[in-house]
Parts: sequence; C-alpha cells; structure tokens
Amino acid sequence: MKEAQRMEHSERYLEILKYVKEGVYFVDTSRTITFWNDWAENITGFSAPEVIGRHCYANILNHIDEKGTHLCIGGCPLHRTMEDGQERTASVFLHHKDGNRVAVNVRTFPVYEKGTCLGAVELFSQEKPVPQLAGDLITIEDLRVLAMTDQLTGLGNRRFIESALSEKLTQLKEFKTGFGVAMVDIDHFKTVNDTYGHDIGDLALQTISRSLENALGSDDRIGRWGGEEFLVLINSEEAASIVQTIERMRILVEHSSVKRGTLDRVCTVSIGAVLVQRPMEKETIIQAADQLMYQSKQKGRNQTHFATLP
Repeated sequence: MKEAQRMEHSERYLEILKYVKEGVYFVDTSRTITFWNDWAENITGFSAPEVIGRHCYANILNHIDEKGTHLCIGGCPLHRTMEDGQERTASVFLHHKDGNRVAVNVRTFPVYEKGTCLGAVELFSQEKPVPQLAGDLITIEDLRVLAMTDQLTGLGNRRFIESALSEKLTQLKEFKTGFGVAMVDIDHFKTVNDTYGHDIGDLALQTISRSLENALGSDDRIGRWGGEEFLVLINSEEAASIVQTIERMRILVEHSSVKRGTLDRVCTVSIGAVLVQRPMEKETIIQAADQLMYQSKQKGRNQTHFATLP
C-alpha cells in the first residue's frame, strides 16, 4: 500500500511540474533525460518526445558560457551536482531548436532515495522572458511600439535605435554618463541569400537577431540598422565591459545555427564598437563604429574591434 501511495504522489508531482512556468527536466545517473515539462519546450523549442530517452549532452541544449565554452563536455552543472551532491546555480546560453542562443538561469539539484543518487533535476528560466500582451485590445502604445519595430526580426527598427541614440547623447550631456555603440554586420550574408534563397536569408536574420539580443543586458538597446546590419547601444562607460559585451555577441552568434530541413549552417558577425565619453554628432559616432566593423571584416571576419573616441 505504501508503494502504491508513493507512486500516486510521484505521478501527482509530475503532473504539477508539467505546468510550472519554469523549464524542468530530470536525468538519471547516465544523464538520460527521463522527464521534460511543457515550459522546457516553451523555452527551448524541443518537445518531450524529442528529448526523453536521449542523453542531455547529445546535441540538444548544448549549454555554453559567455566565452563559448561547451559546458556539456567539461563543466556541466547537472553532472557535477550528481557527482558531489551540491546544488548549483549558473547563467548559461542554451541552444534553441531554431538555432539561436537563449540566455537562461539554471538551478540544479541532486535526487536521492535512501542515500543513493538516482540522478538530478535542472530548473531553468529565461533571463529575458518574452512579454505577453495582457489582452487583444490595440492601444496607442501598441501602435507606437509597432511603428518602432522591425517586422522581420522583432527588434527595434532604425527609427527606434536612432531615437535611443539621441536619448543617450542627451543623458551624456546632462549627467556625463558615457556609453558604448557597436555596429554589427553578418558575414557573407549575400552568399547565404544567393546560395539558399531569401527565405533562408530571412531566417538567418531572425536567428542571429535573437542571439544578439540575448547577449545583451536589460539596459542595452539593439535595432536593425538596415539589411544585415544592427546598431547596439551598450549601457556602460567602462571599456572592458563594452569589449566583453561585443565579444559575447560574437561568440553567441558563432555558436548558433540557421536550421531548416537538412540545412544547419553557422553564420558569424563582424563587430566594431566605440566608447562615447563626450557629446558629439550621431553621424560621427556611427561612422567610427562602422569603420571599426570594416576592420574586423578586413582582418578575416568573425572578429571585434574597439576604440575610445577622443
């Protein structure tokens, strides 16, 4: 009877976990996935039938840190938790089924029964959850947002990012707070369009834009500048912090891929960034970032270059 009650309780808990608004999955000691809840699918794009019975390191989530280190190979928090029984937390970037990288906060816990480790559980949630509309009514604010949004990528459009840059320059004039500006360009984008067609080119833009956005802090801003170019405003006046951010963008794109059918293509970006410490014309700033981006192209692409504007 006790065993029957235990099974009933276990089934009830699993049913509850299916609807928790946080990704949850269990692995056994061989790191085989035995449970995958609905919110894990919501965050990753992978359904339970696609992952249950597979090893967590078998080309599914492929966690990396901001330096591009593959944690599933040598630094998996879930694996280490099973080894030493310690709970862990980490900020990582998982690989979405669509190919882009998603920033998540991870918590891992060991699972024991009568002193024996049965496996571990990982809970993960997005650092930047996708906002949901409260209702179906269209407001003036909704229309304003739509007017400032690039319809293909969902990022801010050129009007949005130019307005944000003007606001940053006003703040700099009033409060002496510097900031970073980065120009990002997709490498060999014309080749992608010519080889695979514009549908795949659009998919590449969407995938890369999501990875770029997930590499940024909550106070940073990104907009599609035009074509395959993006302009990024980095909310920091520290050169080292700006360099770290643009490197994180480059690495996350490099570890993403454009997927459709049998196609699984990796794209890269070239980035140029500047630190702005005094008021100046927007055109001067953008031109300087653009020139540094072209240096990254000339040095072989998939690179970043940075300078502090005088």
